[in-house]
Amino acid sequence: MKLARVILDGKPTSVASTDETNLLPLEPLLPQELTKDGLLSLIAGGEPALAMVRSALQQAGADAFVNADSVEAWNPPLENPGKICGVAMNNSASNERKISAPDHPAFFLKPASCLVGHGQAIRIRSYYGSVHPEPELAVVIGKKARDIDAADALEYVFGYSIFNDITGNGMRAEDLFRYWALYASADNPDQLERREQHLSYAARYKGTDTFGVLGPWIVTADEISNPDNLDVHCAIRDEVIAEDSTRYYNYRVAELVSFISQFHTLNPGDIVSCGTAFKPSKDRKSIHHANFQVVGGPVSVSIQGLGTQVNPVEVEERTIGNWRLEKN
Repeated sequence: MKLARVILDGKPTSVASTDETNLLPLEPLLPQELTKDGLLSLIAGGEPALAMVRSALQQAGADAFVNADSVEAWNPPLENPGKICGVAMNNSASNERKISAPDHPAFFLKPASCLVGHGQAIRIRSYYGSVHPEPELAVVIGKKARDIDAADALEYVFGYSIFNDITGNGMRAEDLFRYWALYASADNPDQLERREQHLSYAARYKGTDTFGVLGPWIVTADEISNPDNLDVHCAIRDEVIAEDSTRYYNYRVAELVSFISQFHTLNPGDIVSCGTAFKPSKDRKSIHHANFQVVGGPVSVSIQGLGTQVNPVEVEERTIGNWRLEKN
């Protein structure tokens, strides 16, 4: 089953579908508590809520459905998730570029304010510097998860979606710190040890507005038999820049969900974006050539079983606002 948030007759509406063409609006058919917060309420309702949607799809007459061509806009299927956990450097194709790396998944957080939906514009300002797409598998959490084992982790997954983790390399470089970090000595806590570190914080280069494209669908977990073996494609203006598969992830979906749960409580509607699928095909450019400031868009991402998202890119020539106060 596929679920989405769309604009119909000027109103945000939750819809369900089995074929991506015939959409069933859910608000008239479900109790208000399952629709008041969009799909987040439905996800929190668990299996009983899903059973109600399945029943509605089976029993609804033809006049209850609307055609996808009637959709005025596609919102991200989750408009205000509690958190978006992005996994870093999880593709085996990046391993040869690692000078050093942890022996566990590394992840960062993106704000819900970065989200846009299928068809909505990715807006790039000229002062952002280089910005490129990163096609990723998104995992939608279905129930509260804390300290769960990898063997059980998929039981906590509601479904899957497509995530384009837009990344501003220019801002990453601008926010790079090279400094001496101070640590309490393991042998003598009263003494401090100085270690050189290189850090770049992710708030700007990962979390800027429109830097997260989600959707168009959330596909329920029962339709995806193996999330660790899905083909992924990304194209700019119909030129394929990535042909990859989730089977090349260093850490599987269950491992990622389990690891993150050892540190952050995962709640219904939270998103885990599993890392960039970026292997270029032979003789083709890669996502790292696709600086939106130069190549523009549209950009499309397809994942096997999850559909395709396509987004225009708008580049705005402007300078950064006056964010500093004058000195007295």
